[in-house]
Order: sequence, then structure tokens, then C-alpha cells
Amino acid sequence: MALCGGVGAMALPSELIVHIFSFLSDRDKLRASAVCTRWRECLFYPALWTELKLRIGGGCNGGGSGSGSGSEGTPRLEFLMRKFGSFVRELQLELAPVEGYLSPLNHDPSSGRMDQPPGPESDPQFSERWKEAMATYLDQVLCVLASIRNNRNLQKLSLYGDTCILQEEGLPDSSYLHQIHQGDKKIKEIQQLFMELLSNSRQLRWLSCSFMLGLVTPCSLACLSNSSAGTLRHLSLLDHQLGPLISPSELDRLSNLHSLALDFSDLTSELCGLLASPRRAPLHRLSLLLNGAALEFKPLAGTATEDDWKALVRVSANLRVYIMALEVDSSELLRVLKPSLPLERLHLDSYSTLVTDATLELISQQYNKTLTHFLLLRDDADFPDLSVNRNEDPLVLLAWRCTQLAVLVIHGYTVWSHNLVAISRLRGSSLRVLAVSEESIDFDPDQSVYVEGDPVHNLVKEVSLGLGRVWHPCLDSNLVLSEPTQHFHRELHAFSMDLLILVSQPSDSSGDGGLTLGLCETG
Repeated sequence: MALCGGVGAMALPSELIVHIFSFLSDRDKLRASAVCTRWRECLFYPALWTELKLRIGGGCNGGGSGSGSGSEGTPRLEFLMRKFGSFVRELQLELAPVEGYLSPLNHDPSSGRMDQPPGPESDPQFSERWKEAMATYLDQVLCVLASIRNNRNLQKLSLYGDTCILQEEGLPDSSYLHQIHQGDKKIKEIQQLFMELLSNSRQLRWLSCSFMLGLVTPCSLACLSNSSAGTLRHLSLLDHQLGPLISPSELDRLSNLHSLALDFSDLTSELCGLLASPRRAPLHRLSLLLNGAALEFKPLAGTATEDDWKALVRVSANLRVYIMALEVDSSELLRVLKPSLPLERLHLDSYSTLVTDATLELISQQYNKTLTHFLLLRDDADFPDLSVNRNEDPLVLLAWRCTQLAVLVIHGYTVWSHNLVAISRLRGSSLRVLAVSEESIDFDPDQSVYVEGDPVHNLVKEVSLGLGRVWHPCLDSNLVLSEPTQHFHRELHAFSMDLLILVSQPSDSSGDGGLTLGLCETG
């Protein structure tokens, strides 16, 4: 370090210092930049920072001692966008303006998730904090879009807005924007900047916008440049309320898509027919969100039929589908779970709506060759037993029939200990994840007569033997209960990412740098 004042390190050319920095981890790069002014200048060479992964506001990694108001991350966000926004090639951004901020007013610590928030006018204290959080969100989105709108090197843009609590009953209400200083003006500016970004882009390969309040409109995608329309491989447009965010004419332009994520209600028969066109590149991944609370505004009428799925699979033989259903009753599920749908991952999540044993029976029969991930979650006080009045437990039958099953997560339904042992033995080590909350597990009192010792200890032992590895039930329900929309955003990213890697162009040898920061941290 003393060489910085002499001829040693100071005599090295900047290119060599940058090359040395390229071998350091992101954290070590930041530490090295504190050595001297010269090294700090070299830290911000574009070759070192081609990728940014940021989460602004709330608690990082599920919360922590460093969390606080989302506005605390704004100056750091502005600094990073000013330094990197004009040249960064990959930007992944999660905005959580209210996590750990408004929650004390409407969050029961014993519950794994937020209840529906009251309106901003129902409580004066809530109203003021709601306004501040909303203003923070708008300012941060403006900051990001203003910094990257002219970036023609941008290849990947992934935006997620953890903004459900800012919405009345999960739906944005424009009347509340009048309460925010220049709220309407900022929303219009955000939408304009986003359209400019799409128009100026030249090599976008990944575009994902999930629950970004006020960002995407049905007209946004029309601004995408012809160049990016040809290079785009992944598109994800998800919104709580708005109608279809992609029209058939815009989808027709995107002929090289390999993966797509939409609200289930937006996958119309017409859109499915376009995806089945032999003139297009085959579709490999399709992620669909079915939100029961939004069906009143976005009904299932006109969505893809069985014949549509058959036509799509004929053209895209390797297509796999991921579906998350939020608060959807079994009758609606039976409408959408078509036999020809190549379902690989299914996440059924609710607060009170019950999944019936008949629905599980249908799933295990129709998707026995394709289903690899099954998550069954319910956040309510009672734990219904799906095996009542049945000779065989439907979850055991699912584990038996679905020979590709690798991930099984259960919470909110009763799972008998002997059935859990049966599942572990049926799937063995091929079941990579078996996550069952401790409160979901029950023990048959008749069986305890014949088993010596602690029943929990015996269960852990038997399931561990069946899986071929050490296993324990989840002691904390939060390990299996996450924020559903955030989980869907991250899971569809992992679900689709492998395809983007396969089709992406090789990057420069010096372009592997990346920065992953939780800007809610105080350090």
C-alpha cells in the first residue's frame, strides 16, 4: 500500500490496474478503490462493471438490522446510476420502497405475509407514510430510467417493483397519485423515459418488468426498436390490473423469443396461435401468473384452449410451462389446466382458498411425465387434510406418478408423518428439495403405539433414509412462505435464464464484472 506514494503502483498504466482489478471480487474491488485516488478512478472503468444487481429499500435478503425507509437508498442509487447507467450491459433492479416501512400498521408478525393494505386515507399516519413511500418509488424509477435511456449497449433489463402495499386492494388507483407532489407528471415522465429506452436500445436480449407500478402501458412495447425486436430472447410483462400489455402485432415482431412470461389472462387464443406459427423460433419457456383477485378485471374468457396448446406443442416440442396460481379456487384451476399443457412447475398459493384432492388427482395424472416442481402453500390458521375419505393420500399419489418430481414444498395442509415417509421412499435422492413446515406435519396416534421413542426423531430418521441425505422439517414457516409475486419474479428468472445463456453472444474477456448490492445496508 505504501507504493501508492512512490514509483511502484502509481507507475502502473491504468489498463494494467484495471486488468488486476478484474481478478478481484466485487467487494475487494470496492475495498481496493479506497487505497488512493488513482485506484478509485480505475475502479469505474466500464470493463469492470458490465452487470449491476441492486435491491433498493426495505430489508435485504428478507430483512435485517440495516433496513429502513426506501428513501435512504436513493443517494446511493443515484451515484451508481450516474457512474454505470450509460454503459452497463445487464441491470437487475428490485425496488422495495415500503418493506419494513409501512408494515407495522398492517402486518401480523405471526403471519408469513402482508394482508391487504387499507387505503391511504383510512389512517392519517398511514397516509403520510404512504405518500412518502410512493414519492420515493417514483423518484427512484425516474433516476434509473433517466440514467439508462440512451444506453445502446444494454442487453438485459430486469425490473421488479415490490409495491403491492402501495395499491388499494392490489390495484393501482390513479386518484391517489394526486396526493403525491407532481405524481401524475412523474408517472407520465416515467412512461416516456421507458419508451425512449426501448426506442434507443439496439441489442436487448432480456426485458422483464414485473409489478412496476405506472411503468408499462399497452403502448410501451410498440416503441421497441426493430434491432432489439430481432435480438430479444426473453420477455416478461406482469401487472396487477392492466389489460394485455402486449398486442398480437407486437408479439409478431418478436419472432426470436425463446421464453415469455405473462398474466395467464393475457395468453389469449390469438396470442397462442401466433406463438405456434412455424415462421417463429420455437418457444422453450412460458411462465404464467394466475391471480384470482384479478379475475374480475381480467377474466379467463378467450384464453388458450386445448387445441391451442396442442398446436403450440407441435411447433415447440421442448416447451415447458411454469404456473403460479394465487388465491384461485379449484373450479378455475380445472379450467386452465389443459391436458396438452406441458406443465413443469406449479405453485398453488393462497390465504384461504382450498385446493381439493380432486385437483391434485388431476395434476398427478395429467402431468406425470413433465412435473418437476410442485409448491402447495396456504397461509391460514387451519390445516385441512386432503387425504380424508380417501384410501390413498393425493400427495403420495402425486409423488408416485410424477416420476420427474424434484422439488416438493408444502405448508398449510396436514401431512401425515407416514405419508411423508412414503413420499421420501418413492422419490428417493431424485427429490432434491422436500420442504414441509413443522406445523403441517401430524402424527397418527395409532401408529405411535408401535413406534418407540420420539415420533419427530423417528420421522426425521425415516425421511432422511428415504432421501439418502439428512432431512429436517422447516421450523420457520417463512422459509417456505415468501412474498408470492417476488418469488414468481425470481423463479421465472431462474426458469428462463439457462436459455438466455445458450443463445447469448460471448462477452469480452474483460466484461465479466458485476456488482450485487443491497442498498438498504448501512455499510
